[in-house]
Amino acid sequence: MLGNIKAWLSTQFFMKDKDEASYILGIKIYRDRSRRMLGLTQSSYIEKVLKRFKMENSKREFLPMRRGIKLPKKQSPKTDEELKRMSDIPYASVVGSI
Repeated sequence: MLGNIKAWLSTQFFMKDKDEASYILGIKIYRDRSRRMLGLTQSSYIEKVLKRFKMENSKREFLPMRRGIKLPKKQSPKTDEELKRMSDIPYASVVGSI
């Protein structure tokens, strides 16, 4: 079955069969055959997004926000200076990147 998938993909895309993949579509693949484990990580993509939005030194969390949290209106920008600073932050692009 895998051979059929590879054959079909090679008719659609230029491909080289180089044995086991370690990266695919920006996702790192790691294996521990002795423990029968396979893992995927996007840490390099996350680092690239953090760098793009100048957030390399931000505090890292496993979950960025608890589910169902309500943000109070009092946290919104109030002064013209705060509004200007917030308007320069590409919020939709940041969220869309994750």
